[in-house]
Amino acid sequence: MKRTFLLLLLFSPFWSYSQQLISMADAISKGRTSLAPSSLRQLQWIPDSDKFSHVTADKIAIFSARDMKSDTLNLLPAINDKLAAQGAGKLDRIPAFNWTAPDKFWFQHESVIYAWDIRESSLKRLNWFPQNTSGTDIHDKSFFTAYLKDNGLWVSIGGKELGIAQSEEDGIVYGQSVHRDEFGISKGTFWSPSGRYLAFYRMDERMVTKYPVYILDSMPARVNEIRYPFAGAKSHHVTVGIYDTQSGQKWYLNTLPEGGDPEQYLTNVAWTPDDRYVMIAVVNRAQNLMKLNLYDATSGAFVRTLFEESSDKWVEPEKPAVFIPGNNSQFIWQSERDGFNHLYLCDLSGKIIRQLSRGSGPVTAFYGFDTRGDKCFFQMADSTGLNRIVCSSEIRNGRMSVLDAEPGTHNGLISSNGEWALDVYSDLDTPREVFLSRWNDSRKKTSVFSAPNPLTAYKTGLTSFVSIPSPGGFSLNARIILPPDMNPANKYPAIIYVYNGPHVQMVTNSWLGGGELWMHHMAQNGYVVFALDGRGSANRGFAFESAVHRRLADAEMEDQLAGVNYLKSLGYVDAERIGVYGWSYGGFMTTSLLTRPEAKGVFRCGVAGGPVLDWRMYEIMYTERYMDTPDENPEGYRKNSLFNYIENLNAPLLMIHGSSDNVVLWQHSLRYIRECVRKNKQIGYFVYPEHLHNVMGKDRIHLFEQIEQFFRTNL
Repeated sequence: MKRTFLLLLLFSPFWSYSQQLISMADAISKGRTSLAPSSLRQLQWIPDSDKFSHVTADKIAIFSARDMKSDTLNLLPAINDKLAAQGAGKLDRIPAFNWTAPDKFWFQHESVIYAWDIRESSLKRLNWFPQNTSGTDIHDKSFFTAYLKDNGLWVSIGGKELGIAQSEEDGIVYGQSVHRDEFGISKGTFWSPSGRYLAFYRMDERMVTKYPVYILDSMPARVNEIRYPFAGAKSHHVTVGIYDTQSGQKWYLNTLPEGGDPEQYLTNVAWTPDDRYVMIAVVNRAQNLMKLNLYDATSGAFVRTLFEESSDKWVEPEKPAVFIPGNNSQFIWQSERDGFNHLYLCDLSGKIIRQLSRGSGPVTAFYGFDTRGDKCFFQMADSTGLNRIVCSSEIRNGRMSVLDAEPGTHNGLISSNGEWALDVYSDLDTPREVFLSRWNDSRKKTSVFSAPNPLTAYKTGLTSFVSIPSPGGFSLNARIILPPDMNPANKYPAIIYVYNGPHVQMVTNSWLGGGELWMHHMAQNGYVVFALDGRGSANRGFAFESAVHRRLADAEMEDQLAGVNYLKSLGYVDAERIGVYGWSYGGFMTTSLLTRPEAKGVFRCGVAGGPVLDWRMYEIMYTERYMDTPDENPEGYRKNSLFNYIENLNAPLLMIHGSSDNVVLWQHSLRYIRECVRKNKQIGYFVYPEHLHNVMGKDRIHLFEQIEQFFRTNL
């Protein structure tokens, strides 16, 4: 009904717009600032209370959930006075902080961790550490701090530096993220619940190929060598160490059984609440078997495998175990064993007690528990993949409840006792709203905040969703943005924005449908802008995502071409003027769509940024999950190597790359350009010196203005 109403408005002569246009520079530089929906800054619940807070200007606003009575704390002047008395610099605004009690919070300033007591108006230094460090990991109760400095791993306790480990030689690193940030890994240190012990990664990558990245501002240019594990080649070896802050001793977990393969993945590190054990999901290099292993934290000994998960495609654990409050043996594990990522209650004997979430949509975020551990709270995608709902489940019986089923994207913040919920909501037409309700009575909700439409002054066209059948039997979500003042009797060029790779979803029922302002700028200039999440993309279940196994681009191209056929069926789209643009996996897809025979003659032109052009040149962890090794799947690697289709390049293609890209190496596009020259194929090419895998900062405006100019010329 809503979509029909919008379409009527679109073609109605009474539909009117303001006249201001979004420039490309504003779309890029302001899209996440002044032209993004406003929000309640640092919105959070205060523990052990029914109150929540957010920062407004330079003050902290506190609200009672029961009656919405509020109080405003003007703490910044007093905090700055106390900082000055301790010889510290001034704060310009309320810093990022975390409540520890109804009248206390902590924050970090100039490498010092402070606690502020509201009642006593006192400032206490909890810990401090050197500046110019990285990988900072602060224990949330003891405030012991782990960090990286001078190629080593350190801990600060009360300002005293303790050296844990120093790199013995080039290629050995401590306390850093490992396995190329796959499997949900984003850091390399893990505090035990009490703060006494620190688990940490040790990575030996001496056997991994060195790869040169050039630093230009020197004569001659210097080389920064990185270690890059290519698919099918040698991978690094990882172990997990334990450091005891009381004794100063360290030791290692026995994660490699005798005769085992050191080229394995150690992921999802978790401690038991009593500090006795460490749990690690150990994945074999083939990524088709996961063992959830238990290790004795004080000796490093292997205790037992709790359970295994296997697949003929891949297993990919991404979330560590989370223990039930007050329980040393029961924990929640996330698994795709029923086809969707769901929550399971397990215990240290390896027993799976019960499933806590169900449905034909995956759990997309886990929020935590109420204080007593009776319920857990989480976010799920619905069966369409477009919407997000906030749910709870009772630990004792797995009974689920939903906070609010209104279509859109719901993000939950739950009070510590589980009684109250803040629902941060948006949909296609709603920038952001925050609602307050009791968990068990969300029908009686109070609007806490409503963001104004930041685009009110701008001329924007209609954004809508469409559902397109896939050749693989699924229903595909797509987003279409139309030019303002569109005349359906005219013919408009179309730009398809593509990614269609694992772990990414572009089309969601959120503000602007998940689109970005550069798309609206292009629509204002007369383009229909289209995006489709085909098979392989995220949040539709394992069958949908694993349809790409061993043959990347095949299913994705089929689905993108189904989207093209839909566009061609629209009377106002010019079928002869369809272009495509994508970055990274999207760059791979763009080049595939312009050169592989399945899409011959479909696209007028395309832009491929940071593209993977031959998967044998991409990293082990990602590539082998989806493609297996080159020796195991030679036909798959041959078919999706885009060097094999250069002769088919007959449409304008602009290829863009950052010269310091350490994700998709510059070598991909350099080799591709060389082969284009050898085969006398003309291609546009642009390099952004010393940019990494994407072009960020002010240079991003240059990037998108260049892309716009390319489409103006060729569409």
